[in-house]
Amino acid sequence: MALKPPLMDLPIKTTGSGFYRGFAKEIAITAKLLIAALILWAMIFPKRSSSFLGGINDTILASFGFWYIYAMAFFVIVCLALAIWPASGRLKLGLPDDKPEFSNFSWFSMMFGAGIGIGMLTFATAEPMYHFAKNPATIQALTEPSTLGNVRDAYIWSFTHWGFAAWAAYAIVGLSLGYCAYRRGLPLTIRSGLTPLFGTWMSGPLGHVVDVVAVVATVLGVSQTLGFGVEQFVSGLSRVGVGDWLFTTAADGTRSSSTAGIIAALVVIMGASTLSALSGVGKGIKWLSNINMGLSFFLLAFFIVFGSTLFGLQALFVGLWDYLVSIPGNIFTVWTKNGTPVGDALAGWQGGWTIFYWAWWIAFAPFVGLFLARISRGRTVREYVLGALIVPSIMCFVWFALVGGTAINLELTGKAAGAIAGAGQESQLFAMLAVMLSPDLAWAMSVLVVLLLLTYLVTSADSAVLIINTINAAGDEGPKSRPHILFWGVALALVVGGLIVAGGLGAIKTAMVIGALPFSVVMVVMGIALIKAIVHDGLREKHGIATTTKSKHTPD
Repeated sequence: MALKPPLMDLPIKTTGSGFYRGFAKEIAITAKLLIAALILWAMIFPKRSSSFLGGINDTILASFGFWYIYAMAFFVIVCLALAIWPASGRLKLGLPDDKPEFSNFSWFSMMFGAGIGIGMLTFATAEPMYHFAKNPATIQALTEPSTLGNVRDAYIWSFTHWGFAAWAAYAIVGLSLGYCAYRRGLPLTIRSGLTPLFGTWMSGPLGHVVDVVAVVATVLGVSQTLGFGVEQFVSGLSRVGVGDWLFTTAADGTRSSSTAGIIAALVVIMGASTLSALSGVGKGIKWLSNINMGLSFFLLAFFIVFGSTLFGLQALFVGLWDYLVSIPGNIFTVWTKNGTPVGDALAGWQGGWTIFYWAWWIAFAPFVGLFLARISRGRTVREYVLGALIVPSIMCFVWFALVGGTAINLELTGKAAGAIAGAGQESQLFAMLAVMLSPDLAWAMSVLVVLLLLTYLVTSADSAVLIINTINAAGDEGPKSRPHILFWGVALALVVGGLIVAGGLGAIKTAMVIGALPFSVVMVVMGIALIKAIVHDGLREKHGIATTTKSKHTPD
């Protein structure tokens, strides 16, 4: 086989003047039109749009559920293999003399805050509580719901959904982009990760399509995360006494966030995030990430001291063992409807939980992956994988065990008397604090949770705005003009608000699952391209062929 030097130049046409100066208009305008159309459709025809998207979602779950399962398994295997394999693990995401731009603490804080912080605050309580009541073991009558014997299965699935698979989806995108951008000098945009397979074809329309798909997936994935966060933020504001106007009560007695509450929350969140995005990664995002990491450790320390610590630690260590043992089976298992009550229930549960999560992580991956690449230059592949896959997973496991374990134990002992289990998922953390503490202390801790949630929401939103503009600007990491930052800040707020008003969180969930499907194909191809790039670079080194660019590709 005749070896050639790797592609180290990928020209992408950008506009030289005017409103779109520095942007690839084919990407920026197309993405804006698609998102604008989705917003208008959801707001003008809420019932019709919700019904149509629901039909597509049902088709995807029935026909492509297996694809999501196997794609995520592929990401986990590739990341771990590249980290373990000595020849690839020692490779640096950058030139030999490149050093990491951020300290380990800031690097981890930004990564964790952008990648999973919001969902963790909602689901560290809600998910163990849900699986404690219902999971595949209870469906198959292997365990009794809401009993001590069902705790282990509750944590197997909680850890499965928030563990290695989630972070492998982010890591594979970041690894592919970091490798091509910082070793080969290619633009830091999604299409660059496909160049080991498609070469200069990615300069033209094919590359534009890939980047547009990435932008749309990012908007929908971030909207899902912000949607959960907004619901919990509104619930928190209500708990600390802001006012009953934040909620509406249906005829059946169920409460949901009011339109006024959603608008107020989005104005606060997106206004702060837009200001932070204007300041860039090294200022607003870095400092916000450090603040929310500090508050997170404080909240975690609170649960270590005042929560069900022994129960939580047992759930952590036993759950971690059960999770590791169950990985080979759980990441490859696909349940399909077979006409039996148990088979149909398992398929429905997997579609509503595992496949939903896999689609969520995939839709979130272009944003988090590109962001990880942006902050990880100078780190080795092994260091990157350990930092972006293993460490955050363990952090999530600790949160789920200590926070969720406290909630489960309060219900098992009867102290909660159903107050936690009966609350909506957005309110369960606040309900648990009310059970644990006196009214005054519960109020103070609820204020802290609301502030922590706000910092996570702002960090995720402003990071997403910067990443979207980086893709639209053909990988340019430098400052973007204010109107484009403002546009995407407003667009994210309208997507979240419009879809919640049209059909609640279910509408965002449905749109996100649909948007994730095309990008899941891009991600699998990126993984294959990365393997090819590393293998061929190893062969090039043996033959004395240069594998890295000679000039540094630095941000403006």
